[in-house]
Amino acid sequence: MEQLTPRQIVAELDRYIIGQKEAKRAVAIALRNRWRRQRLPEELRDEVAPKNIIMIGPTGVGKTEIARRLAKLVDAPFIKVEASKYTEVGYVGRDVESMVRDLTELAVGMVKGEKAKAVQQRARELAEERLLDILLPMGRAATPQGFERVEDSGVVTSAAETREKLRKRLHDGKLDDRTVDLEVKDRVMPMVEIFSSSGLEEMDINIKEMLGNILPQRTKRRKVKVGEAQRILAQEEADKLIDMDEVKSEAISRVENSGIIFLDEIDKIAGREATHGPDVSRQGVQRDLLPIVEGCTVNTKYGLARTDHVLFIAAGAFHVSKPSDLIPELQGRFPLRVELASLTQDDFVRILTEPQNALTKQYVALLETEGVKIDFTEDAVREIASIASTVNQATENIGARRLYTIMERLLDEISFEAPSMQGARVEINAHYVRERLQEIVKNEDLSRYIL
Repeated sequence: MEQLTPRQIVAELDRYIIGQKEAKRAVAIALRNRWRRQRLPEELRDEVAPKNIIMIGPTGVGKTEIARRLAKLVDAPFIKVEASKYTEVGYVGRDVESMVRDLTELAVGMVKGEKAKAVQQRARELAEERLLDILLPMGRAATPQGFERVEDSGVVTSAAETREKLRKRLHDGKLDDRTVDLEVKDRVMPMVEIFSSSGLEEMDINIKEMLGNILPQRTKRRKVKVGEAQRILAQEEADKLIDMDEVKSEAISRVENSGIIFLDEIDKIAGREATHGPDVSRQGVQRDLLPIVEGCTVNTKYGLARTDHVLFIAAGAFHVSKPSDLIPELQGRFPLRVELASLTQDDFVRILTEPQNALTKQYVALLETEGVKIDFTEDAVREIASIASTVNQATENIGARRLYTIMERLLDEISFEAPSMQGARVEINAHYVRERLQEIVKNEDLSRYIL
């Protein structure tokens, strides 16, 4: 994240997402501010609160895609959650604090992965020595510690030479098909099942860990190939070399200082207070969410995590409700609002051709694996965009997601027959598009079900 300026972040997002400049600028500035805050004097650092964002716009315009791409761009703990899956404390379901616990779990995995890479070479070396001991049991003399070896020097040299020859064969991959008996840890834990109320969903995990520490470590013998044995032993050695206390401490620090939570479907909990049905707990979820966004301390199994400087990016279509339907305290904690525009026909044309992962490029690559070459002409792309725009206006506006259903329907026959069309070249032009889709588009009732 240090190397990426706001302009660079926007440029990276432009490679995958068409338009929505305002939203891209807002998240780019918010990300850069995380880095700026880290460079402030300590007394001022705690005073700078994250500028949380609400992204407002219809479905299929890029809200979730912006979040998904951000996750790959920044080297920071990032999690996407749906606000609609949380329930008010007192109801059965997940409580809002679990999002922070999930974020911490993710951060621990990230840090552990980085530490594992750092010790990878040493772990491989140790694993190799263990594997050679298994392959050549007499390779090491069983001389007690502190005693001089009294074996004939020729025998010792012979054993060392044999070990090195075996090592060379191992490096050359000549032993990969050989099977060895390996003693591995038995990860099966005693069966523990807890019917817990909201907020206690981790209790069963903690009890399993506690029992795992009390009960003796069980092992089991497995017959595995040499290649698989190397991987298992390297993993075990890496786990021994990693200091888990250091991992937990660093993970908590990352969550507190650079964690990002993308809170999708915020509009689903923004409805006005109802007197019956599931809506009764909507404002309750907002009230539970408020302290998390304001800043509080959450108890995780890796330690206490403060949320004062976690960045929250909320998103919602707000078709029925509007941001002002959120409770005022929560509105105040999301000071930045960005509106994402509905997609036009020209946007669809650009979506189909410009991004690095454009749909047309995906289908060309997919069918190329079968030896079928397909070419999309310019007029075909415009026709697909026109149909997508027409169907969105006539039925339900689901944005760019409409392109997925149209493309799948358009290439249905080619995809089915591709194995028997090896070496064929198919041109997809406007006439082909109209021939395949026009009848469905004309029949509005049919397009509601198919497109």
